[in-house]
Amino acid sequence: METNMWLPKKQPSNLIFIFLTPLVLISVVACIVLQAPELISSPSSLSWKSFGFFKSYSLISFKVNRNRIFNLVGQVETSPNEGLLHQKLVANERTDNNQSSPFEVVIKKYSRVERLEAILAKARSSIQEAARNKSSISNHRDPDYVPQGAVYRNANAFHRSYLEMEKLFKIYVYEEGEPPIFHDGPCRSIYSTEGRLINELERGNFYRTKNPDEALVYFLPFSVVVMVKYLYEPGSHNMHAIGRTVADYIDTVSGKYPFWNRTLGADHFMLSCHDWGPRSTSYVPQLYNNSIRVLCNANTSEGFNPLKDVSLPEINLKTGELTGLIGGSSPSERSILAFFAGHLHGDIRYLLLQQWKGKDQDVQVYEEVPKNVFYESMLKKSKFCLCPSGYEVASPRVVEAIYAECVPVLISDGYVPPMSDVLIWETFSVFVEVKDIPNIKKILMGISQEQYLRMYERVKQVQRHFVINGPPKRFDLFHMMIHSIWLRRLNMRIHD
Repeated sequence: METNMWLPKKQPSNLIFIFLTPLVLISVVACIVLQAPELISSPSSLSWKSFGFFKSYSLISFKVNRNRIFNLVGQVETSPNEGLLHQKLVANERTDNNQSSPFEVVIKKYSRVERLEAILAKARSSIQEAARNKSSISNHRDPDYVPQGAVYRNANAFHRSYLEMEKLFKIYVYEEGEPPIFHDGPCRSIYSTEGRLINELERGNFYRTKNPDEALVYFLPFSVVVMVKYLYEPGSHNMHAIGRTVADYIDTVSGKYPFWNRTLGADHFMLSCHDWGPRSTSYVPQLYNNSIRVLCNANTSEGFNPLKDVSLPEINLKTGELTGLIGGSSPSERSILAFFAGHLHGDIRYLLLQQWKGKDQDVQVYEEVPKNVFYESMLKKSKFCLCPSGYEVASPRVVEAIYAECVPVLISDGYVPPMSDVLIWETFSVFVEVKDIPNIKKILMGISQEQYLRMYERVKQVQRHFVINGPPKRFDLFHMMIHSIWLRRLNMRIHD
């Protein structure tokens, strides 16, 4: 038979190669661009999994109850590296009487949630890799500050996490509600950190996004301090009006947007420096149990959960400025062993005043500082500054001590100090149990001069993390509080 030379001979292997080549290319691109985290939780419960780079916290996973945004479902394989999923395009050859048939390509399309979680999975993996470096000095270059030394749980992991936060973290601030109860807060008082953070988030110069679909967390911009001012009836001991306002706000945003219901509030946060901050959240069980609560009153005996909640420093800015508050005398010029001045305010202070008030020149405890003696100057002349809790665990004296470069002595029950997931407080402060108040002098005298000098230098080192700047500066209090929120978000997975 005569053959047409212009027609190619039948070559099944070449046809297979022609079909498979574009599929392999598509698969490679898909693996690079589209990655999603491992699905580890059941629809009916929350599961915990060790995350490993910050102290004793675990990875929480939430199932998203909504329809998948898949046109065609692909097959995926799990890699052992922090649960990253790599897409594999599948071509199934159908056979009929041992004859080849066209290939069927199945491609998976990822939802917005999965794309966000894929980004976080990469950040998580990067931080875990950095955590394997046990050096006390970060190996990441930074023009402003390189974390180092014993004050950090892992300087390299913290620095990597901070850099990832600056690059990736986006916060959506709900716009519902009217000032002053919403979108505002006090900036000159013992509650100043509440107002400063609310106002900075409202300005939107850092981390804020106007697109809620690209946000990693959602901010509930109400001020408990302002609610107390306008809604609380003095002497009534009834905060139902405050609780109902919080509940109504959650009803509003959960009805208007899908984000609260998607995670039952787990990727939402509120902040408060008022003693009633924790109680105000109890009117919405999901807010209390699931959401990230940034609280000055960080008391584990009253429901504060360091796995998901954030401890907020209490700072008393009487004028709104830090002028004259930062810095102190050198160690050789600090003639007072320990100092405290404050009115009777709770059981712990009662015990402290009863034991030490006016009884020792080394441990100088006052209910009021003497006339012609300035409180701030006493802080700057003391080696150790006593920071007892009042009616609630938080005390502005902790940050006052750090500002004055005085080693803080924390006397409390159930208090979780700020940034404990990054900082090792024992390296630059002293913890005294309430039962040991009579032994304060013995405990402090037992600290050698060499050890004190190390603690003094470390207080100076961590000081930058507690300073409120306007506008904020890298690694200052604003950014460190956002980093604490970032860690909690990094510690959960949301998935369809």
